[in-house]
Amino acid sequence: MTAFMPHTLADRHRAPLVLSDLLAPRVRRTARSALLVAGGAGLVGLAAQLSVHVPGTPVPVTGQTLAVLLVGSALGAQLGAISLLTYLLAGGLGLPWFAHGGSGWGAPTFGYVVGFVAAAALVGWWADRGGDRSPLRALGAMVVGSLVIYAVGVPWLAQALHISVARAWAVGARPFLAGDALKVVVAAGLLPAAWALVRRTARPRP
Repeated sequence: MTAFMPHTLADRHRAPLVLSDLLAPRVRRTARSALLVAGGAGLVGLAAQLSVHVPGTPVPVTGQTLAVLLVGSALGAQLGAISLLTYLLAGGLGLPWFAHGGSGWGAPTFGYVVGFVAAAALVGWWADRGGDRSPLRALGAMVVGSLVIYAVGVPWLAQALHISVARAWAVGARPFLAGDALKVVVAAGLLPAAWALVRRTARPRP
């Protein structure tokens, strides 16, 4: 898809679909895509280091969910998913940027990282259609994106620890619902606010 990267002269003058369309529009398309993908993955890796251990569960509290939602929405479905897939593959192959500086494929919490890819694609798809420009629509996308992360991460945790899905939900989701709700609200507020700032900046001055 070329909608994410302005390429022709006509592309450069069209209305932006997602926030990343506004960044360095004159940079060559391939280089710009690579920078956005790397930047998104790096932001999630940085957010993963804001990690707090929670007693009784192998799942830490991190800033990852917020970063994933923001990256997916800002980059759109295609680049958002590629960015989070880059995060997954690089961490799986040994780059220590999972929570607590971890890496590799074998952690019980790796399913949440897989869920990040799907969540970024979903919220990015919504943003491609203007779903990040009003708080209410953005809130709906962020809630669904967060649920997708749980939908992948909790069964994976159950299988990895050889426990029931109900038990995995109790240790791998329930303790984090309040914090994730706060992240959802923050993400749903930041994105429309960014678009409002863009509109205000672009408005001709009298």
